[in-house]
Amino acid sequence: MSFSYNELLKRLRNKMAGTVKNDSKKRVVLPTPEVQFIGNKTVLRNFMEYPRLMRRDPNRVLMFLATALATAASLDKERGIFIGRKDKQSFAVLLERYFRETVICPVCESPDTHIEKVKRLNFIICEACGARSAVKKM
Repeated sequence: MSFSYNELLKRLRNKMAGTVKNDSKKRVVLPTPEVQFIGNKTVLRNFMEYPRLMRRDPNRVLMFLATALATAASLDKERGIFIGRKDKQSFAVLLERYFRETVICPVCESPDTHIEKVKRLNFIICEACGARSAVKKM
């Protein structure tokens, strides 16, 4: 029994329908922020987990959070310390936004990326598909 190329291709597509999904973004799950209040300061106890997981510079992540929260911030070993009382939900939303904007490849949605600076512009370089995309803002 002989099949044409198009018939074989249809059979393959029918068998593969619904099995191929791009779940690479779901491969990386951001942990829940552990927030502790000490006086008028907010301590993000598991801060260093985020830069390690995202493979980004901790100072850049801290600077992004401090700018978005409009407050001063500092690093203390594994913790991020922010002036003022900030809630857990604020950190969760901001870290998710940072992940979406500066870690996820806009072409293939893979989290396997790194940042490359060319002159004064930052680019996300995807290690999966090779795409090079400008970072919106950092």
